[in-house]
Amino acid sequence: MTFLNSETVLLVFLVFCRIGGCLMLMPGFSSTRVPVQVRLFLAVAITLAMTPLVLPKLQLALPNVYPERALQLIVSEMLIGSLLGLIGRLFFLSLQFMAVAAASFAGYGNLPGTPIEDTEPSPPFASLITVTATVLIFLTDQHWEVFRALLASYNALPVTTAFAARFGVDQLTDALSGAFLLALQISAPFVVYSLIVNFMFGIANKLTPQIAVYFISLPFVVAGGLFVLYFTISEFLRLFITGFATWLAGA
Repeated sequence: MTFLNSETVLLVFLVFCRIGGCLMLMPGFSSTRVPVQVRLFLAVAITLAMTPLVLPKLQLALPNVYPERALQLIVSEMLIGSLLGLIGRLFFLSLQFMAVAAASFAGYGNLPGTPIEDTEPSPPFASLITVTATVLIFLTDQHWEVFRALLASYNALPVTTAFAARFGVDQLTDALSGAFLLALQISAPFVVYSLIVNFMFGIANKLTPQIAVYFISLPFVVAGGLFVLYFTISEFLRLFITGFATWLAGA
């Protein structure tokens, strides 16, 4: 039985700092479409659910915490949680970047869009991909893997270990390179399609300079981009969610 005292409250708050820092940046949980109060209550609920699992370890590791040490622990826990959430966010930022590029390759870059996940608008082509990827996090139960990774982080990064900036930069660098490589693999069909179709219409423009080939070719480029999307969207979303799940499993 755990007695509720000032030390217990401090340890619970330390758990909240790591979980709240992660959910503040983790895709799906940190969406601007989710009210701030809902995100706060969700972080509190997850903290209360996980506290019984990690509280005994924290009580043994931190028997007596003086005020200066408590401040250091709070900052360190927030940075650790933010690091985990930021790495997850990098996967979606890379996907969004390449989705916007693919929209330009397929002829949809000039279409106006509405902000859905972020405050800035993006082409509907890109919004379709990013929103679907966000929904897949919950459909494939990857949100439970996020909670598992948070629990496992107490073994890899104990609360008594201060946050190492060098370690954080190394993790971010590795995650960023892997995320953009994955996004490049996903958008490769659109890159190849753009090169082929623009090369073909470029030759046609040279052969018939008196015809405005650009305006004639635009509907065909857009239709071809839809066909490429139709035949590849299921596969590249599967590749993306598999890569995201692989990172969570190793986190």
